[in-house]
Amino acid sequence: LGCAETKEQQKKMTTMTVTATAYNSVEHQTKRGNPSLAAWGDILKPGERAIAVSRDLIKLGLDHNEEIEIDGLPGTYIVKDKMNKRWNKKIDIYMGLDEDAARNWGKQQVEIRFNKRNRPNDKFSENGLGKTK
Repeated sequence: LGCAETKEQQKKMTTMTVTATAYNSVEHQTKRGNPSLAAWGDILKPGERAIAVSRDLIKLGLDHNEEIEIDGLPGTYIVKDKMNKRWNKKIDIYMGLDEDAARNWGKQQVEIRFNKRNRPNDKFSENGLGKTK
């Protein structure tokens, strides 16, 4: 992802609008025990550009270690965590220990971009949740 993409790579980019919130490595926001431990076993570190995704997005190609761009934020983010099954079409942006930054982010509708994976069971097009450019 970046400025040096070929036309072929750009065509594979998928764009969709999701609800974005933010979270921190603090016990009252995560599972008890180790608040830095993500669902796939990664240890999140403050300053890391990581996100959690709702499980419906995993099925659409935003799986562990996938890279995405988020409108309004610089650079790329890596999928390192997954959210509770009750959420749909949602990402949670990791903001380390900075609870004020997470609170200030609040809840926003954002456009995200990612390279769609070629997976045989990928139902992305049928769901109408995103569009491939």
